[in-house]
Amino acid sequence: MTNQNLSQRDHAVLWHPCTQMKDHELQPVIPIRRGQGVWLEDFDGKRYLDAVSSWWVNLFGHANPYINAALKNQLEKLEHVLLAGFTHEPAVCLAERLIALAPPGLSRCFFADNGSSAVEVALKMSFHYWRNCGQTGKTRFVTLENSYHGETLGALAVGDVALYKSTYAPLLMQAIIAPSPDCHHREPGESWADYSIRRFAGMERILSEHAGEVCAVIVEPLVQCAGSMRMYDPVYLTRLREACDRYGVHLIADEIAVGFGRTGTMFACEQAGITPDFLCLSKGITGGYLPLSAVLTGETVYQAFYADYATQKAFLHSHSYTGNALACTAGLATLDLFGKDDVLNRNRELSRLMGEAAAHFADHPHVAEVRQTGMILAIEMVKNKQTREPFDWRERRGLTVYRHGLERGVLLRPLGNVVYFMPPYVITPEEIDFMAKVAWEGVDLAIQN
Repeated sequence: MTNQNLSQRDHAVLWHPCTQMKDHELQPVIPIRRGQGVWLEDFDGKRYLDAVSSWWVNLFGHANPYINAALKNQLEKLEHVLLAGFTHEPAVCLAERLIALAPPGLSRCFFADNGSSAVEVALKMSFHYWRNCGQTGKTRFVTLENSYHGETLGALAVGDVALYKSTYAPLLMQAIIAPSPDCHHREPGESWADYSIRRFAGMERILSEHAGEVCAVIVEPLVQCAGSMRMYDPVYLTRLREACDRYGVHLIADEIAVGFGRTGTMFACEQAGITPDFLCLSKGITGGYLPLSAVLTGETVYQAFYADYATQKAFLHSHSYTGNALACTAGLATLDLFGKDDVLNRNRELSRLMGEAAAHFADHPHVAEVRQTGMILAIEMVKNKQTREPFDWRERRGLTVYRHGLERGVLLRPLGNVVYFMPPYVITPEEIDFMAKVAWEGVDLAIQN
C-alpha cells in the first residue's frame, strides 16, 4: 500500500467532511497508516505532528497504551447493548464519574453519540422541560454572535457562523443573536474583563425583553472555537448565570470543544464558578478513540420528566449507540489518565511553553493578535495590522499555512486566517518549539502570496 494508491481509491468512493472535494485534485488526501503519541505516519513513512488533536478530540496521544488496554479488556466482555431497559457497568461508572467531576448540582447524565447530538438533546430537554411545566410560550433560544454548536439542524440554528449556516437558513428555527463578548474587538488598553462586562449589556437587554419566550441561552464557555478561536473573560459567564436565574431562563454550556482540560480547568465553567442547567460534553470525552457525548443536568429538570407513562412527559430521544460500552470504557480510561498523571498541573506548564514559543508572532507585521486560553492558542493573520483589516477569505491564506505544515511534517488546519495550536496533552517542549517554528514559516509564506 502506498499513499498514492490509497488516495486514488479514496477519491473514487469517499465524500469527506467539511471539504470541497475538487480541492483534492491538486491536494490529495493523506492516508494515515498508524499513530503514536502526537505523531501520525502515512503509508510512505512520513510523519506529521498532530497540532490540532485530530479535530480537537485526542487528549493523550494516538495509540495510548492505557486506553488500548482498557478497550482490549472490554472487548472480551461486551461491545454494545441497547440502553433502553438495559444497562452495563461502563455506562454507570462513566456517568458517576462525570457527575462527580462536573460543577455542583449536575446529577443526571444522558448519553448520545457526538457533539451536535448533545446540543440537540440539551435544546430539546430545555424546551420540553418548560412544556412539562406548563410554560408553552417558551419556544426560542438565545445564542452569541460568531457561535458554533454543530451542524445538525437544531445545533446549526443556534450557531452564527455563516459559512456553515447560511445555505440552510430556510430550514432553521430563528434564534435570537446576542452580541459576542469576543475580546478581539476590545478597545486599546481595555481589559478582557471590562470588555466582556460591557458586551453583556446586549444580552441583558435581550433577556429583559424576551424572557417569556426564551427556553435557554446557549454559549461556548470562554472560547468560540470554530468561530476563529475567539476568546472572552469568565466574568461574562458569571453575569450570564445570574441573569438566567433572574429571568427564569436555562443556561446551556456547550463544552464539547473546551471541556476536559482544554482551557486550564477540567471544565471551562469552573473558571466562572458557575453551574449551567445543561452541560454538553463530547470530543475529548473518549480521548479521541470513539464517538460519544453526554448531557449533564440537575434534579429539577429530571423530575419534570419523571411521571406516570400516561402523562406523556417522558423524554423520547434516542440513538442506537447511546452509552456504547466500548466508548464508555474509553471514557473511563481517559478520566483515569487525568488522575494518574496530574494532567491539569502539567498542562499549565505546557500552556506556558506554548505561549512563549508563539510570543514573537505578536511582532509579525501581519499578525493582529496572539491569544491563549489554556491549551488553546490562536494567531490571527491580517492584511493591515494597525486597522486589523482582514485578508480576503477568497485568497485562502490559511491554506498556504496548511500545505506548508504538511510539507514540514506538522498538521495545522487554520480556521480561515487564524492559525491555532490545540495539541494532545502529551506533547513535549521540543515538539512545541517545532510546531511553532513551522507555523511561523507558514505564516511568512501565506502573507507573501
